[in-house]
Amino acid sequence: MDISTDVDALAFDLAPLGIVLTENRMICSVNQVFADLTGRSKGMLIGLSFRELYGSAREFEDFRDIGMDALKRGEIYTDERLLAKEGGVATWCRFRARTLTPADPLARVVMSYAAISDATAGVRLTPREREVVVFLSQGKTSKEIAKALGLSPRTIEDVRARLLKKLDVRNVTELLSKLSRGDF
Repeated sequence: MDISTDVDALAFDLAPLGIVLTENRMICSVNQVFADLTGRSKGMLIGLSFRELYGSAREFEDFRDIGMDALKRGEIYTDERLLAKEGGVATWCRFRARTLTPADPLARVVMSYAAISDATAGVRLTPREREVVVFLSQGKTSKEIAKALGLSPRTIEDVRARLLKKLDVRNVTELLSKLSRGDF
């Protein structure tokens, strides 16, 4: 291995954000920061379905197509989302994805995760609450979230109210701000 390859490998592994390469939603390569974000070893992650990093199978399926249009156009897709850690704790992350295969966007994707906060302070969100938080972070209304999840708007309003109470905030802006700061 020549020196430039060593430096490239070192830069990948120690980049200040988590990096993961997937093929058809299966993990092919990760750096140490991503492994740390998930609470797993790099060896445990290689070959793992990304489904294991979601709170539920439904969450995995529901979020499959988010950002797909941007990826098909060869653009970088960005949002904020929760990344499940081993043991059920989640980390609020800034997520970015770029496909290497725009004709088949999920065939090969490079993703980065930058921790915004670590939700280890005792507040645990249910899979449904995580789904709703992700949509709220994208500026979606309760009606839009309900339609995307196949639920009633009233159900989404109930989840929102539970989130506000659980995190002791008055509105969605405060909720997202509190999650971003990690001060709960």
